[in-house]
Amino acid sequence: MDYIPGIRLGTSSFSGAGWVGSFYPKGTRPADFLSVYALYFETVELDTTFYRTPAASTVRGWADKTPANFIFAAKVPQLITHEKVLVDCDREFQEFVETMSLLGDKKLGPLLLQFPYFNKKAFATGADFAARLRPFLKKLPKGYKFSVEIRNKNWLDKAFLDVLREHGVALALIDHPWMPRPAELFEKLDPITADFTYIRWLGDRKGIEAITKVWNKTIVNRRAELQEWAKYCVPVMRKGVKVSAYANNHYAGYGPGTIELFVELLKSIVKS
Repeated sequence: MDYIPGIRLGTSSFSGAGWVGSFYPKGTRPADFLSVYALYFETVELDTTFYRTPAASTVRGWADKTPANFIFAAKVPQLITHEKVLVDCDREFQEFVETMSLLGDKKLGPLLLQFPYFNKKAFATGADFAARLRPFLKKLPKGYKFSVEIRNKNWLDKAFLDVLREHGVALALIDHPWMPRPAELFEKLDPITADFTYIRWLGDRKGIEAITKVWNKTIVNRRAELQEWAKYCVPVMRKGVKVSAYANNHYAGYGPGTIELFVELLKSIVKS
């Protein structure tokens, strides 16, 4: 994949049903997926960490299979974000951060606190959620990059972004059916809340899984959407804000294909 200064691009996970024979050469063993993936991409978002903190040996293995400049982003376990929702989880969070730190300072990238959609029974307002979030962010360990993803569009206001900005935490910018498009978001607010930003191309999981569950080709034309993302990425990059962006297979059907198209669109704007 072509290197573009100021942005790191990868996929959400380094495997997917149908990738052998489309992205990976036929016969590639699962044990070799990551080392082959790292020949083409500079970064990956680890989805597996959402389900549990990985074993130390697994984390060391990830580090050993990748070059020195490779970056891992990782989801914080759902126990913290979905089950305990930041309450009484200091021990589990510390264990997760310490385990991921085995990657080393140069390979450990942003750690993503991905929250679900919360109904009014969970939090009556966005301000109520922010009141839960603020003391947790205040305790974040220094020397790490953190990003927060929410899926309640009405919570995206200046007050919420100021909470993130106060602690140098990035708002995760997501392409998701429930959430505003980048044009709407950037025109109403300044969604860049840290010295880096984090983009996730997620798409409509239920919609695309009704068509396929084999992720070996692009089946949804996302050119217009990615053109919009590229348009808003360029000025962010030119301000010196580092960008990490990841494509899920559910976005268009084939994560590597999404990145390939985005690179094409981004380069055309950068050169213009």
